[in-house]
Amino acid sequence: MQKVWSIIKEAVRNIDPVLFGCATLLSIISIVTVWGAVDNFGMSKLKMQIAIFIVGIFVTFVIAFVDYRVIVDKLWIYMLIGSVLLLVITLIWGSSGESRETANKSWLEIPGTGFMIQPSEFIKFTFVCTFSKHLFTVQDHINRPLTVLLLAGHAGLIVGFILLSGDLGVAIIYLAIIALMLFCAGLHPGYFLGAAILVVLLSPYLWEHLSEYQQQRIVVGFNPEMDPLGYGMQPLLSRDAIGAGGLIGNGVFGGYYYEILPASHTDFIYATVCEKFGFLGGALVIIIFMVMVVRVFMIARTASRSDYGGLICVGIGAMLVAQILLNIGMCFAMLPVIGITLPLLSCGGSSMLATFMMLGLLHNVYAHSDAVRTTRERHETFDLDISLYNS
Repeated sequence: MQKVWSIIKEAVRNIDPVLFGCATLLSIISIVTVWGAVDNFGMSKLKMQIAIFIVGIFVTFVIAFVDYRVIVDKLWIYMLIGSVLLLVITLIWGSSGESRETANKSWLEIPGTGFMIQPSEFIKFTFVCTFSKHLFTVQDHINRPLTVLLLAGHAGLIVGFILLSGDLGVAIIYLAIIALMLFCAGLHPGYFLGAAILVVLLSPYLWEHLSEYQQQRIVVGFNPEMDPLGYGMQPLLSRDAIGAGGLIGNGVFGGYYYEILPASHTDFIYATVCEKFGFLGGALVIIIFMVMVVRVFMIARTASRSDYGGLICVGIGAMLVAQILLNIGMCFAMLPVIGITLPLLSCGGSSMLATFMMLGLLHNVYAHSDAVRTTRERHETFDLDISLYNS
């Protein structure tokens, strides 16, 4: 029993209070929002959100306890192979989940359970681990053409299968992660310029291979008034819901637009929050996200320079920034609707649990940073001196 208690104490010591507080606040806001709309969303959504929050907290503590270097150093190749296999399985046997009109094959049913998971969400965790390890291994010669080619193959393998599944939104998040991790690892700006030119040259070809649904979402996304009764209806309803909230909102059980807004519990949860809690509620969510993101990059700066912990933080920070900006931009009818969830707020087990897993990784890096380790050594030395003095 004493050993179990010591393990729990060690896990708690590894938790960064700022990150933990932000994640808890966002999860509570999400649960309260779903509870206020339970007549529309369904009791199953509320139960799922609460259950995933509890499981997510537990998973966070577990991942924070085990040294990330032990996990990644021993398992990164297996993580990469497993990620590719899971994406292949999803591509063959996957489905579009609830959004049948998209024809995406992003969801996979767990046999015998009836539960659906989105593998690409969990693969964010393994990808950040494997890509950071790869970058750290080649950091001394990262700008050699062969090294860049191998890194491109690593990243392209994952992004390619996600694009084949039709999930353009998630692929964009991965590209944001890859770009910032490469930049922080020291890749020469010339490679970024070359990649940008290549994308521009290939854009006509890439555009032709998008489905009509994706093309219309992108075109109308920047000007939803072009098709207010079709592809532009969802972002326009979202904007109306945000405006209807006013300064203080319509209350937990108030509001109307969320009842007719498609995906108001997932991709457009921010609009629902604003309708119920107004400008103040929406501003509070943004402030919490800002604190969380700043804290992530602060941990990245203080991470040990002898390993890849800082790159892990950068990858997760890029994911958070990209998802937050794209999702809120969608909700304000300023950006195309590309199926991006809002971390810890959107209803959905895969997204929420995967985010908690990555937060656990951040806590782990924080716990093993040079600054925290030095502080703990000082405290332990001080405690030892006190005990010797008392004896």
